Amino acid sequence: MDFSTINHLAVITAAVASFILGGLWYGPICGSAWMKENGFSVESLQGANQGKIFGLSFLWTLIMAYNLALFLNTPTMTVGQAVMYGFFTGFGWIAMGVFVIGLFERRSAKLMLINGGFMTVSLTIMGAIIGGWR
Repeated sequence: MDFSTINHLAVITAAVASFILGGLWYGPICGSAWMKENGFSVESLQGANQGKIFGLSFLWTLIMAYNLALFLNTPTMTVGQAVMYGFFTGFGWIAMGVFVIGLFERRSAKLMLINGGFMTVSLTIMGAIIGGWR
């Protein structure tokens, strides 16, 4: 594991991009459906510790971006390969994990698609940024 060849600015940018995508995904894109599928209301979400939620979410997103960067950390990696690996990571590992857990938690298919779809798109974008910015 060689952290010295990782573009840390690209990793941070990828995490920020994912974080922004999350705001859009769980806001105007799928927010209403996500809230309905979880049984949330605007009022039920207002009492949460937003600093903790957003702070830890960004930290974990940053860890995911570094993890992906380690997988992509080879001099022969092309942007196309990085995008593909980002997609396969999001779809093949994370989305499928969300689906498995969702089945046991009796979550709706719609909620699993919202969450799995976000992770797939997010990691695909991260792959593009990390793979394209060397």
